[in-house]
Amino acid sequence: MLQRVLHPVNARLNEHLPADHKLSKVYRVGAGLTGLLLVAFGILGLIDRIGFFDTGGDTVLALNTNGALSVLSICIGGLLFAGMLIGGTFASTLNIALGLAFILSGFVNLALLDSGFNFLAFHIQNVLFSFVVGVMLMWFGMYGRVGSALPHDNPYWRARHPEQAAREQRVGRAAYGRPQQP
Repeated sequence: MLQRVLHPVNARLNEHLPADHKLSKVYRVGAGLTGLLLVAFGILGLIDRIGFFDTGGDTVLALNTNGALSVLSICIGGLLFAGMLIGGTFASTLNIALGLAFILSGFVNLALLDSGFNFLAFHIQNVLFSFVVGVMLMWFGMYGRVGSALPHDNPYWRARHPEQAAREQRVGRAAYGRPQQP
């Protein structure tokens, strides 16, 4: 009973997805492109030799930055590259988690804009960038995993509807004259 309450749809975010599944390409592309963007931003910020916690208003690619934000961007970009290389459910879950982190960061840094605690030198354009990247990462991570109209051959749909998937598989075998397996 407790298991049914904790997981009402019989699916978890860490369900197995073969690394060569067509959905894995979407997760990999999303992680790779976003990682590339963040690493480029971080490297350009470090090349400018901006102070680590400087809040003086130095910009790179129209975004305010400092050394700490540049290093953080390179680290997150590297993590997204790792997700791209691993692929599968890991990349999808990583995209979702980092997307949520970017959105949360946007809200936190929005609250800190005019305070002395704005150590990452955020301006409003950084906040908006954080929101856009967060939504984009979440879209890439949730693609093919979440929705009311997933196709019945989708592995996440099958995980959420095991009885119906098994019934459709039996009917499919019978329709094509294949012997049914026990």
